[in-house]
Amino acid sequence: MNDTDVSSRVLTRLSDEFGDLTPEAQKAAKYVLENPRDIGVSTVREIAEAAQVKPNTVVRMARQVGFDGYEDFRAPFREAIRQGQVTFPDRARYLQDIGKSGQLGALYADMIQSALRNIEETFANIPTDALTAAAKAIWTCRNVFVLGVGVNNANARNFTYLASTGMVQFHAIPRAGSVATDDLAWSDDRDVLIAITCAPYRREVIEAVEVAREQGMTIIGITDSPASPLYRAADHGFVVAADTPQFFPSSVSTIALLETLLSFVIAQSTDKIVERVEAFHARRHRIGLYTEGSE
Repeated sequence: MNDTDVSSRVLTRLSDEFGDLTPEAQKAAKYVLENPRDIGVSTVREIAEAAQVKPNTVVRMARQVGFDGYEDFRAPFREAIRQGQVTFPDRARYLQDIGKSGQLGALYADMIQSALRNIEETFANIPTDALTAAAKAIWTCRNVFVLGVGVNNANARNFTYLASTGMVQFHAIPRAGSVATDDLAWSDDRDVLIAITCAPYRREVIEAVEVAREQGMTIIGITDSPASPLYRAADHGFVVAADTPQFFPSSVSTIALLETLLSFVIAQSTDKIVERVEAFHARRHRIGLYTEGSE
């Protein structure tokens, strides 16, 4: 059972026992029931002030529904925020609350744990043959278009940059001054589209995927859920874990998956890749892009 289920049960129990509460506790409960998103990001004093009751009234209310106190009561609401099950502004407020409470050490540990957990969960659910098939589609195609907007635009361009040190058919889109659907205007079944988006899913990415399907392109989708419209439209779909205490989805697993996918492409390539990479770096040395001692 996830923490959203737990917090919903708390609210249900609070509602069921509302009539048994004192009038002051009812004021606190009423505020909680009407503003559940505030619980995970507010102190007991802030809730008490908003509900116009004393802090110990909020504590008694929490105990009435089976918790040791307010901190125990709001734990599932905070976890729902941490898992990204509420709005971005609420998650930003959650981070500020941690800073005010002096719990930055715990936040630091939680960030590390979530990054490691995301990578572990991502690769635990991706079989080798799925990566092999996607890599083969990339290696044997005419052009590879890598689509990401927002933070995933940087991820798409980084992947394209790395691939371009040994291959010439990679293109990050949308290009400057363009839109992704225009960038795919002359693509067909000889081409591959790698599309990246996590919830909330970007409309321009989904629209470009629809165009790509109409034109016969092979679609590699990287997203955060099997229920994502991108995953359902992809020929090769990959789900990445993106949970984080931060207020935006984590890119750690996305970057790791892209780097792994590229390594699979190179592993299936010919010796020409090695020659290209060697020539690429030799050129950089020749024109002085590397300082002395650089690899």
